Amino acid sequence: MCCVTDLLSKLNQQQQQAVLHENGPAVVLAGAGSGKTRVLTTRAAFLIKTKNIQPENILLMTFTNKAAQEMSGRVQKATTQHLLYSGTFHRICALILRRDGRFIDLKPNYLIYDTQDQDALIRQIYKNQDYDHKRFNRNAVKATISNAKNKMLSPANYKKQAESDFEEHVAKVYQHYQDQLEKNQAIDFDDLLLKTIKLFQRHHQTLDKYQQQFLHVLVDEYQDTNKAQYLLIKLLGQPQNNIYVVGDFSQSIYAWRGADYRNLEYLKKDFNPITNYKLEQNYRSTQTILDAATQVISKNTSHPVLKLWTDQPMSETITILETQDNEDEAQTVLNEISTTLKNYSYQDIAILYRVNAQSRAFEEAFVRRGTPYKIIGGFKFYERKEIKDALSYLRLLLNPNDQISQERAIKLGKRRFIKFETWVKKQSQLTPLQALEGIFAQTGYLKKFDEDDPQDLARIENIQELLNVASKFNSLANFLENIALVQDNHLTDLAQSSHDNAITLMSLHSAKGLEFPVVFIVGMEEGLLPHSRSLYDPNQLEEERRLCYVGITRAQKKLYFSYAKKRWQYGNSSQTTKSRFLSEINPQLLEINAQASKYSSSKHRLVIDDDVLDSVLSGDLDIDAFLKS
Repeated sequence: MCCVTDLLSKLNQQQQQAVLHENGPAVVLAGAGSGKTRVLTTRAAFLIKTKNIQPENILLMTFTNKAAQEMSGRVQKATTQHLLYSGTFHRICALILRRDGRFIDLKPNYLIYDTQDQDALIRQIYKNQDYDHKRFNRNAVKATISNAKNKMLSPANYKKQAESDFEEHVAKVYQHYQDQLEKNQAIDFDDLLLKTIKLFQRHHQTLDKYQQQFLHVLVDEYQDTNKAQYLLIKLLGQPQNNIYVVGDFSQSIYAWRGADYRNLEYLKKDFNPITNYKLEQNYRSTQTILDAATQVISKNTSHPVLKLWTDQPMSETITILETQDNEDEAQTVLNEISTTLKNYSYQDIAILYRVNAQSRAFEEAFVRRGTPYKIIGGFKFYERKEIKDALSYLRLLLNPNDQISQERAIKLGKRRFIKFETWVKKQSQLTPLQALEGIFAQTGYLKKFDEDDPQDLARIENIQELLNVASKFNSLANFLENIALVQDNHLTDLAQSSHDNAITLMSLHSAKGLEFPVVFIVGMEEGLLPHSRSLYDPNQLEEERRLCYVGITRAQKKLYFSYAKKRWQYGNSSQTTKSRFLSEINPQLLEINAQASKYSSSKHRLVIDDDVLDSVLSGDLDIDAFLKS
């Protein structure tokens, strides 16, 4: 009894009930910040210490090596015993295939192809089959093959349901791709799951062996599972049916890579009856923040929604910053950090955005002020490949002798480079925006990207942001000089502040699982959050709402929303509409900073084009009158 008391001493009542679950299937709906990791690891320790289950009879699966190591460490600390089968789905499957893959003709020394290996193989297939990569983007094809595998579609089955020219092309590449993998005795990450399922379905003795070994199957982040992962859980959980899954379906934000929130319904149907537990007490955020999160997510109807609460006292309201445009938004946030939030360390603050291209305005504002920052889950704006590609053409336009830029441009395609050189000879004075638009039109560079591929869409959005910056300069030399100075300052800044005390910039997708005392969710506008691609699709709109919920629940003490009245898109300014998510929050929880626009970007950065400057210097234009205008 003392062992049980010790294990449960740090748990609340809801957590204790979940840990003390008897045999049979169970789902623990764990809200953000509710201590799900503690419950899952305590459950494993409880089985070992009080139910006399041996560590090798417990299977604990999650999605990242870091999470798996953390959980194994906690179990070992509580029990002094090591979980032998604790890891990611892919790691567990790799282990099973090394041991028993021979039953499906997979040799123990098989290779696992990473992303670069996959890219190289698809390039080789295109070359051998003389496929046109301009018409059918290789990255989009690779992503579609992966998606097909997540849905457990073989090349033959995918071919049967192909409807468009693109899908028929994918079916051909998919078949060649699988043939080559088999020939090379190699599998990709998706195949780790599929081959294990194939092994279990074709060799029942092997499945029976693991079913008898794994008396309890514990699964973390269940809301992120795809079809193949669910089938693995189902196969390994039988016949004991001691499946214990923990998840928060309000945080299911990875549909674009196969996660299926419907797996909760499948679990309830396949393992009926199932016991439900709820963890709703939050240990991270204030009640004001939790109420806002609940009000936004409660508009979703396709999954269970928890009502989060905390015993912390009510806190200050959530601040909405109304700003003029992209640049003003960045300056307003920075001024808020340097004034209202001056008692917080930089490392306490995170800025979250829906689209990676949004980081650019903040990066430039921070560099100009000498404010340390870091980007999580991606490159800094001017280090992104597509930006460096575009700038290599621009640098060559300004200086044809630039060998570094020429080498990069040639690598983007010799035909593109010849078209670029031919075009350059016909040009005279161009603004940076005109130059970029001309380069893209002549070289067909943007045809490299497929808007249906999430990664390519992000690259297109980055290019769009580069066009926005370019539109603010009349001189190509000044534009490139501005970028060089930003990069130079950034590099100096990085050297000076390599320590952790820096403001964090990241996408909402990258923020999942993290927490910060202060969070800014920026770009709260229709078309950004929710994203324009979700506005007419109820399922995608629910995913966007979950994304907003994830962002809100990252905040511990103080939460800000910001939006701009207008945004620059493809070099043109357009009016915006406030995000519908803001209207779903009780106004009593919100404080609108109507004075936000006093931090206008023009007070921190004034870009005067060459014609205006000439007029001022010649006396034809009064500078005071110009500034007032």
